[in-house]
Amino acid sequence: MANTGKARAYTNIALIKYWGKKDDDLILPMNSSLSLTLDAFYTETTVHFDETLKEDQFYLNQTLQNPTQTKKTTRFLDLVRHEAGITTPAIIESTNYVPTAAGLASSASGFAALAGAASLASGLELDLQALSCLARRGSGSATRSIYGGFVEWQMGSNDLDSYGVPIDDASSWDLAMLFVVVNQKEKVISSRDGMKQTVATSPFYSGWLESTAKDLITIKEAIKEHDFQKLGETMESNGLKMHATMLGATPPFTYWEPDSIQAMQFVAELRQEGIPCYFTMDAGPNVKVLCHKSDLPKIKAKFATIFQETQLITAYPGPGIQLSKGDFY
Repeated sequence: MANTGKARAYTNIALIKYWGKKDDDLILPMNSSLSLTLDAFYTETTVHFDETLKEDQFYLNQTLQNPTQTKKTTRFLDLVRHEAGITTPAIIESTNYVPTAAGLASSASGFAALAGAASLASGLELDLQALSCLARRGSGSATRSIYGGFVEWQMGSNDLDSYGVPIDDASSWDLAMLFVVVNQKEKVISSRDGMKQTVATSPFYSGWLESTAKDLITIKEAIKEHDFQKLGETMESNGLKMHATMLGATPPFTYWEPDSIQAMQFVAELRQEGIPCYFTMDAGPNVKVLCHKSDLPKIKAKFATIFQETQLITAYPGPGIQLSKGDFY
């Protein structure tokens, strides 16, 4: 057993959304999804298995977490320990270069990095597909953060066939994404609870599943054809439909805030001015604007008229997971 492993994984933003599970334990989604891995936000995690420990110790951003906060991490490590045939407790040190639980996909990079570090430390020889399956058991979206660029999460039907598949590394695309950070505070309704409430009560949900399957086909065509307009239009429409299912839930809820709507209106105004750009939102108030790199300065200037510089973060297509027994360079 290697004992120690380190991993860095980047966030991904879903262009075709994952919203709802058909198996909560295995985290099997109700629909396939597709994302773009980005370089602006990432998580670095080190796992060290230590025989002298009595229980797992989890440090998040240099702060020791209490047993309740550590429970989910321990449950995930138990999967790794079972697969590796060990029972050794571990020290987990994770640094999130992502605002936690603010709709910026911190769970995706977090559990992808944990999966990579733990599998390396335990001596498991997992290929990327198996690592994607493992990461899924912590957070569904983590399945996609194993790879860079455009990634499809194939929903599958069991623990072994639900994983991420790389579609295009996006290296030949002229792409950028502007994050408009409306609010970095922790969400009132978690993604997990929001999904459950929507699936159980929204009359719009069956229509969402049907349309999303079509959207996935369309956006994969757009990627193959390098058609930015089709890519953006499909992404924007899919995201809006996901949020519409929440308004149909009982009781209805939304992650939008007034500034979220302002940001979406800005995107529409920019398109009217002839600047192609499109928005999407995950389960949070923050708006992500997909655009060409060359248009980014003009777009950022528009948003800077009412948003502070610290609220505007630029991202570009990012890499897949990086594994190491030492430091990253």
